[in-house]
Amino acid sequence: MRGWDGFADLVLGGRCAGCGRPGVTLCGGCRRLLTGTTPFRAWPDPSPPGLAPPTAAAPYAGELRSLILAHKEHARYALARPLGRLLADVVRAALGDRRAAWVCPVPSPRATVRRRGHDPLRRITKAAVRSLRRQGIDARTADALRVVGRPDDQAGLSAERRTANLDGVFGVRSRWAETLIDQPVLLVDDVITTGSTLSEACRALESRGIRVLGCAVLAATARRHPSGS
Repeated sequence: MRGWDGFADLVLGGRCAGCGRPGVTLCGGCRRLLTGTTPFRAWPDPSPPGLAPPTAAAPYAGELRSLILAHKEHARYALARPLGRLLADVVRAALGDRRAAWVCPVPSPRATVRRRGHDPLRRITKAAVRSLRRQGIDARTADALRVVGRPDDQAGLSAERRTANLDGVFGVRSRWAETLIDQPVLLVDDVITTGSTLSEACRALESRGIRVLGCAVLAATARRHPSGS
């Protein structure tokens, strides 16, 4: 499956997943877009309790939104590497002066992974960790969280209902519980909207004594303070 994007671009005539321009999966303009972002604090407004400081690469709009959806929902696997490099930039910004971190992706329900045919966030996270290690950051993936509840579809729910819907949805894998105590841990996700998913993931980890330094995401919706602070 990894070679399908390249085959389609070469033989069938592809289009950029970001802007739709005829050509390769990621055109030069959209590639420059991914390398030209400035990570910023992306607090939702209102912010759910327990949310560790969130950092995003850019607003969830335009070409970046199209790229995230193309990878996640349409299995454009070739986008994992450039999106991973973008996530690595956000992780570095969230880490500040630190040179090491455990990077913990927020898990999706198994049914969602089966429907999509892949686990997009885990794929991007692995690419981000590889990029960070090439930059001299001692980054490692921590698959510490698992889905233990059955939340309803979050689409269309208010911030309050999203929080209630996700209450208790994540659990910590036993083998990670001691490993991550007193370690630098960052949660990662693709998009932050109300912050309810990330705050519940923070709660699950911290209930086992695992402190979360912050959250790193590719994009943030408009539900945040205008200053981004």
